[in-house]
Amino acid sequence: MSAGATLGGAVPTAPATVAEPSARPAPAHTLRLVLGDQLNPRHPWFDQTDPQVVYVLMEVRQETDYVLHHAQKILAIFAAMRDLARQLREAGHRVRYVAIDDPSNRQSLPGNLAALLAHYGAMALEYQAPDEYRLDAELAAFRPPGVQVTVVDSAHFYTARGDMAQIFQGRKQWLMEHFYRQMRQRHGVLLDAEGQPEGGQWNFDHDNRKPWPGHPAAPPDPRPQHDHAALWQTIVAAGVNSFGDPQAAALRWPLNRAEALAQLDAFIAHILPHFGDFEDAISLQAPRLFHSLLSFSLNLKMLSPQEVVQRAEAAYRSGHAPLAAVEGFIRQILGWREYVRGIYWAHMPGYDERNALGHHAPLPAWFWTGDTRMRCLQDAIGNSLANAYAHHIQRLMVIGNFALLAGLDPAAVHRWYLGVYADAFEWVELPNTLGMSQFADGGLLATKPYVSSAAYLDRMGDTCKGCAYDKKQRTGPKACPYNALYWDFFARHEAQLGHNFRLGMVYRNLHKMDPATLQSLREHAADLRARLDTL
Repeated sequence: MSAGATLGGAVPTAPATVAEPSARPAPAHTLRLVLGDQLNPRHPWFDQTDPQVVYVLMEVRQETDYVLHHAQKILAIFAAMRDLARQLREAGHRVRYVAIDDPSNRQSLPGNLAALLAHYGAMALEYQAPDEYRLDAELAAFRPPGVQVTVVDSAHFYTARGDMAQIFQGRKQWLMEHFYRQMRQRHGVLLDAEGQPEGGQWNFDHDNRKPWPGHPAAPPDPRPQHDHAALWQTIVAAGVNSFGDPQAAALRWPLNRAEALAQLDAFIAHILPHFGDFEDAISLQAPRLFHSLLSFSLNLKMLSPQEVVQRAEAAYRSGHAPLAAVEGFIRQILGWREYVRGIYWAHMPGYDERNALGHHAPLPAWFWTGDTRMRCLQDAIGNSLANAYAHHIQRLMVIGNFALLAGLDPAAVHRWYLGVYADAFEWVELPNTLGMSQFADGGLLATKPYVSSAAYLDRMGDTCKGCAYDKKQRTGPKACPYNALYWDFFARHEAQLGHNFRLGMVYRNLHKMDPATLQSLREHAADLRARLDTL
């Protein structure tokens, strides 16, 4: 068995040693840097062992502090990094793990790399291409004298960074559907014998918009629990700031590929068949519903998108899961995930500064506490703070919807999303937040703003029941804030949005509205926007 074949093995029963103990280690010719979101034990790097190669993993304040992160995100990534270090050592590789409380830790990637290159007398540094622009730029600028620096691919994605820019060259709008169809054809996914889409259509989105009636029963959480209380104490003692519930003694994010594969198995077997029907549903009774929760493992590269797509397609081919569910799930990975990565690399730097609608309101204080009387937001933000997770409708049509209607600063919204979710890394989170959720790129990514009044939220879920606000009232102290904010949003931005063909009905209804009614709505919305902290 090759060294690489052993790396996805059993879960450790005890914490691993995390540092090479010798003060005078054997020299090494090459250091290979493994970032915290590059935890793929099947990377070609690991196919062979070489005593002249040292793998470097590091926990640094640079990465914990660039935005305020959820406690579970920091804890889960550190725990998974430590587990990969264990696997590599057991496979015969040399590993230097720089822990957050290591006295020699310079708390930055360049600082630690410079010290370690000198420490080992290494003449070469290799790293996998980072997925975040800031790290890519930082490592590209790190060129110590006399050291050969080599960048290799992470061996993870379907596409290269620049593929999207080539596909959409010269187009004003970069539509995901165009890209998704190309990806299906290029990789032969869900195609019939004639190369046409299974079921005669590319997209079954219209079949995947049912509210959840309470049955079938939502499945139990398929993830294992871990006790990371000791690691959490180390993180806190090191002075790392965070927010949210650490759940350190019962953390449910997977440690390694073996656990991620078990979670994938459970999703395919028990959850995928119902995913499509209730993909857009919201429920106070089942905050996860039938979502896979695989994004953390995918974005840390414990799982590959190719194997996840293949498993889902096999479930359709075997008759285990319906086509609409499988297509909707595959579209998220083969389509959307690769698409937003392409958007990110084609438009950075600067994409994170876009603010096409000129929104500048600060986040309400309850974004950090969940203490709002709006039940839908109380639930979505409360779950985010408790679990470092919310499914895509909670992120887009509850939290993001309100943020856009209320005119919150998209950069502040972006930083909150990046910090709060365990699966959030800038390459995937930024286009989703600034482009899809906040329309701050002016429509490059989304064909219209994704906003709604209370009617949509009520149709798709049960959060309006028992809310302090009335979903049917548009003005007055009991009126649901989404209602007045919705009409005011379109009135405020008619110059930018009035000619959007997908908003024709909205603006026809707005123009038919009695002027006094519209004025009352706008006054109420202005009052709401002036006292967001109190809602």
